[in-house]
Amino acid sequence: MSALKWGQGKGKGVAGPALFSLPLSFDHFVLPRVLRRPVRILARLGEGEFQAPRFSAAIMSAVLIASSGAYGAYLGGHADGIVQSITARTGFAVDQVKVVGNRQTSEIDILDRLELDGWTSLIGFDAEAARERIATLPWIEVAAVRKVYPHTLEVRVEERQAFALWQQGSDLSVIEKDGAVIAPFSGGKQVLLPLLIGAGAPAKAPEFLAKIEKYPDLATRIRGYVRVGDRRWDLKLDNGITVKLPEDGEDQALAELVGMDHDKGLLSRDIAAVDMRLSDRLVVQLTPEAVTQREAALNEKPKALKRKPETKI
Repeated sequence: MSALKWGQGKGKGVAGPALFSLPLSFDHFVLPRVLRRPVRILARLGEGEFQAPRFSAAIMSAVLIASSGAYGAYLGGHADGIVQSITARTGFAVDQVKVVGNRQTSEIDILDRLELDGWTSLIGFDAEAARERIATLPWIEVAAVRKVYPHTLEVRVEERQAFALWQQGSDLSVIEKDGAVIAPFSGGKQVLLPLLIGAGAPAKAPEFLAKIEKYPDLATRIRGYVRVGDRRWDLKLDNGITVKLPEDGEDQALAELVGMDHDKGLLSRDIAAVDMRLSDRLVVQLTPEAVTQREAALNEKPKALKRKPETKI
């Protein structure tokens, strides 16, 4: 109790408490509970009564060296590498990656953005930085990277929606509905997308293609939508016919075109173009072969009339 309550037993001949042979005597002073044990140990150490555990010096030296090394690694920017190395070799190395949601983006491109090596630790892996790298891929709209301990990474992506192909000169790109370019055309199922040609085509295409969808038979035959002067559309059909639509009144022109094809098979004839730019007339341009055949038929008609025998009365 003498170490806890100083100042008690102040009679003559009674020595007060001391620390390292220095008298510590204060009337009626009690140490806080948290300091009592450390003060006892220090008092015993000063009187030579306390003996340190075996190997304590070696342990303290090792702790000092380790802490110095850790501090040096921190100052030198190598702390992350040390953590990666230690944790990877204790069972936390990434050895499995699950990729979900990719259709146009290859898994190889996603794995490349993860920047993994044979000893990447899941503990020290920066998932947010990896997510940002994956988000830079052309088709990726949203990406998420999740750690699944002890050794798995899960990558979930949402890709941008392709609307059409857009041709400008010799460049062919896949675009979204708002006209934003996603990536260069790479083949595959992308060939099934509508083909837009010319400047200004992406901005006007969503509204115009919605009109075309009202006529499925015509839509299946269109191979290209050409924007002319950013004012009107030409339709390129699968049999080579070009339909020149007017600048105004597209809906009426499309309805008339489909009606004439249904009644008279207009778009199945040997013609090169159907010009509907004038509101009061429709002009049909024949193919060179059809022109030659027509001229031959016209030249043959007078000869046939000359050869016709006269009728006697």
